[in-house]
Amino acid sequence: MEDLKDHLLPKPTPQSNLADSSSRPFASLRQPFQGVDVLGLKKRGQSVRSWIRVDASSGDSQVIEVDKFTIMRRCDLPARDLRLLDPLFVYPSTILGREKAIVINLEQIRCIITADEVLLLNSLDSYVLQYVVELQRRLKEFWNSDELKRLRECNAFNDLSGKNSSSDYLPFEFKALEIALEAACTFLETQAAELETEAYPLLDELTSTISTLNLERVRRLKSRLVALTRRVQKVRDEIEQLMDDDGDMAEMYLTEKKKRMESIYYGEQSMIGEGVQSFSAPVSPVSSPPDYRKLEKSFSFAKSRHESMRSSENGKQHIEEMEMLLEAYFVVIDSTLNKLTSLKEYIDDTEDFINIQLDNVRNQLIQFELLLTTATFVVAIFGVVAGIFGMNFPIGLFNSSSAFNWVLLITGVAGLLIFFSFLWFFKSRRVMPF
Repeated sequence: MEDLKDHLLPKPTPQSNLADSSSRPFASLRQPFQGVDVLGLKKRGQSVRSWIRVDASSGDSQVIEVDKFTIMRRCDLPARDLRLLDPLFVYPSTILGREKAIVINLEQIRCIITADEVLLLNSLDSYVLQYVVELQRRLKEFWNSDELKRLRECNAFNDLSGKNSSSDYLPFEFKALEIALEAACTFLETQAAELETEAYPLLDELTSTISTLNLERVRRLKSRLVALTRRVQKVRDEIEQLMDDDGDMAEMYLTEKKKRMESIYYGEQSMIGEGVQSFSAPVSPVSSPPDYRKLEKSFSFAKSRHESMRSSENGKQHIEEMEMLLEAYFVVIDSTLNKLTSLKEYIDDTEDFINIQLDNVRNQLIQFELLLTTATFVVAIFGVVAGIFGMNFPIGLFNSSSAFNWVLLITGVAGLLIFFSFLWFFKSRRVMPF
């Protein structure tokens, strides 16, 4: 794993190198990415974290160290969204779609996905490294595919913005989101399988031998099962919530929004250029309006165009690909939840069986105690007879040699009759099974 990490994550690059990736047209809509002195940040107490950056165009990865304010400015995210990625706190699984980014907190995968890159919290966890490796592999396969070269030759590359239903031409953010969902579902499925493998032999052993040690092991197993079920249920609810909200799914089309914003930006630039050119040309004082009105009309036209495109996009809401993607992993995580639910039902059935066994043993003890009490009562009759004949006064039976035998015989027969009378009474009342 160390060799993989060294090969995958070369040398940490200062955050000033991150400015090179913001020189694209989409980055011109915001402030340029400024380098920040890491030592100065540490002195001021700001948190600087290590991130793994995967570029969308090349699939290359690098380790960068930036503070959260730089990430907030770069990805246009509020501070509360970055708190979800803080490894010092335990937050439930969350998938948030924002204007320029998707914030993902799914088990070990905590990342920020934009239209140009993926920023993943640096970690030695195997699932994090597998995420980076899998994302690089899929990106390189896509950029080196023969079908992509053919589409480039046919000038059809601009149509690959997510409108194609084929999974090979999903936008970059969808590929990154799919791998994150796959990693989370695989991790939860692995834990569920391990728990299931451990649970069934332990429960079978408990049914055969009820002991304190086995009961304690089952208690710990049930605690782990409840915690894992809660995590799986949260991931399932998050996916289901996204599937039920078309607006949230539409927000995740980052590549499409990026291209739309670029077209609007270049349209405004061209309109401003035309307005400046018309301002320098000679204008008739009678027929031409003032120059500032021309510029105002240009800006209003661009604004109305932007609003119309946005309303039409919201009206159409091409969310089929995102819905199909979420539905596929919803089935996977629902299967994991059903497996855990079946295991919980098996544990409950085992507990019911053990309780029945314990109740049966308790009933047997009660029956034995009842028999012992009845026998004690019969034996007490002999004590009463012995006490009566042991009194210090003369009785004529003392002169007879066979009187002792007759008293002993009569007392024993009377005791047996009383004992069997009690047994008949218990049987008639169905107190004891005979």
